[in-house]
Amino acid sequence: MAVRVGVVVFPGSNCEQDTTWGLRVAGAEPVELWHESPDLGGVAAVVLPGGFAYGDYLRAGVIARFSPVMRAVADFAADGGLVLGICNGFQVLAEAGLVPGALLRNRGLRFVCREVAIAPERLDTPFTRLVGERRSLRMPIAHGEGCYYADAATLDALERDGRILFRYVRPDGAPAGETDDPANPNGSLRAIAGVMNAAGNVAGLMPHPERAAEALLGSADGLPILRSLVEAAGERASAGGFVVAGAETVVGSGSQVGGSVSPTGGAA
Repeated sequence: MAVRVGVVVFPGSNCEQDTTWGLRVAGAEPVELWHESPDLGGVAAVVLPGGFAYGDYLRAGVIARFSPVMRAVADFAADGGLVLGICNGFQVLAEAGLVPGALLRNRGLRFVCREVAIAPERLDTPFTRLVGERRSLRMPIAHGEGCYYADAATLDALERDGRILFRYVRPDGAPAGETDDPANPNGSLRAIAGVMNAAGNVAGLMPHPERAAEALLGSADGLPILRSLVEAAGERASAGGFVVAGAETVVGSGSQVGGSVSPTGGAA
């Protein structure tokens, strides 16, 4: 039975269909979650996709963090639920305080859309467990506010606690520099491309694994990231009472579920 994974849709999201397809390729049953719904519909994991939520007015992610669905996502994360933010989704998680740091304007002050290489710093997380080895992963980026920033103390703590999930790397796999290095497309401090929260169940990254989920797209290097999430969510669903496709109830909750979550929060 396929694991149900929610994909949040904000006004201005433009990667929800890519994310839905990538999750389906990874073996999940994607469920779109409308931003006005306070109900996650019993999904086993949540993905916040890329785009320009609420037009990125004020700054990227700052309005989206106040959506009703984000209150549900925050509660879900606090309970140990797996949450992945991709590009704009990473920005929303940072604005919501669910991952550390902030995403600033690219150092070049231009929108950057091209393929980059990243490498996982850890292989034992719910988001990297199926990558297999520390290696260069090719996938696209498309953002104007992707420069990862945190103060020195926070950066040192992330290093110490193993909470840096991905770094931008050069073709030889060496970490990219912070400035004047084409391998670091936005000038992120310490070449950070993705981080996790302290509990290790919430992660964000700027590159798009869903746009590198099949060889037809030019790279399938993003698929192990999505498969890692789906597998980890499936294990948690089996052990902790989350809905999987074909189940009629949320184990332990007694609430009926089925289909997808509609914009009004009901089942459709």
